[in-house]
Amino acid sequence: MLAKRIVVPLSVLTVGAAAAVAGVLNADAAETVTCSVTYSVASQWNSGFTGDVKIRNTGAAVTGWTLGFTFPSGQKIASGWNGSWTQAGGAVTVKDAGWNASIAAGGQVALGFNGTWSGSNAAPTGFTLNGVTCAATASPSASKTATASPSASKTATASPSASKTATASPSASKTATASPTATRSPATPSATITKGTENCTDYAALVRGKYWVNNNVWGRADGTGSQCVWENGLSGDNLSWGTSWNWTGDTTKVKSYASAVLGWHWGWKATGTGLPIRLSAGKQVNASWNFQVTQTTSNIMNVAYDLWLHDIANPDWQNNPADEVMVWLYKSGGAGPVGTKQATVTIAGTSWDLYKGNIGWNVYSFVRTSNTSSASLDLTDFTDDLVARGWLAKSKYLSSVQAGTEIFTGSGRLDTTAYSVKIG
Repeated sequence: MLAKRIVVPLSVLTVGAAAAVAGVLNADAAETVTCSVTYSVASQWNSGFTGDVKIRNTGAAVTGWTLGFTFPSGQKIASGWNGSWTQAGGAVTVKDAGWNASIAAGGQVALGFNGTWSGSNAAPTGFTLNGVTCAATASPSASKTATASPSASKTATASPSASKTATASPSASKTATASPTATRSPATPSATITKGTENCTDYAALVRGKYWVNNNVWGRADGTGSQCVWENGLSGDNLSWGTSWNWTGDTTKVKSYASAVLGWHWGWKATGTGLPIRLSAGKQVNASWNFQVTQTTSNIMNVAYDLWLHDIANPDWQNNPADEVMVWLYKSGGAGPVGTKQATVTIAGTSWDLYKGNIGWNVYSFVRTSNTSSASLDLTDFTDDLVARGWLAKSKYLSSVQAGTEIFTGSGRLDTTAYSVKIG
């Protein structure tokens, strides 16, 4: 999902090359520094790397922005998030994603990308914001500083989910409120579960068979904390994995969505996924998920499937989705989805509140009216409901099925004992 929240301290938070950039947003403001940009390399491996870019507006509010910079050493953008990324030679241009077009005075925007490099990975130069050149100072090259975890299959991806500015009230599509107490999963305490090796690298990707576990911290700019993921192995079609977190900050903004991914997530990492499939093909998407939530503090969070749909059969990193469908199985602390409630429906013998919103693409959220920690569903039952309402075209392609937890604030752990998706 594409991130919607951006407030990060103006500093390089990860190892790697960094460039601190300062400048003005327009010629009339040339007497004062009104913007700054921080560039850092979050992780780097043999031929690839993940870059973070943070824009801070210290001047008047900006509506609509374009960031430009130039790679000096032949680096190439492979995929990017929170903006529309293009590259011509070494010159990179990033236009706002629509939902993040406005940067309030004192506000920030966080962007990221996966890239390739060879020889050296020097920091970019020539940063501009809306065509105005920004003064820049660059730290030494990161080509020898950051390394990817061996289990990360040499890739690290972000591109957060976009339905993440949630609401506990249908009338407030951009906020979340906490209830006095947080609910807890009735499952056995997670301390009894043996877990694999933790990977706490932002956007680490742990590939296992047709799935990969994404340590997606796309909203971390709106808070302070950390998140780790691990995978315990694949048994037949069932993946076992988990995540732990500790987040503070804005209680209305999601910080992360650690998830198990089948298919597309601003690009592809695994083969044999069976995706994309056209809805009109009538194939079932049978998903089974057994998990437990352990909250060490009260949390504002949910556990949910996230389905991505495209208008085209073979989307790549540059193709934003047309539609997003979320299926919430568990929530606590007053978390709620983007948009407004449209109906209460019965699917698979269970009652769900249906919400509809738009964040640059359509977002439909089915929120279970009572929490569960186990579900076996044909996920096309939910897309079929939307098709019947005339909200979703059967010509769309389902490109991704993800299962994870959105964290606003709190600390805890999610353990998935078995997760599988079978298409056909």
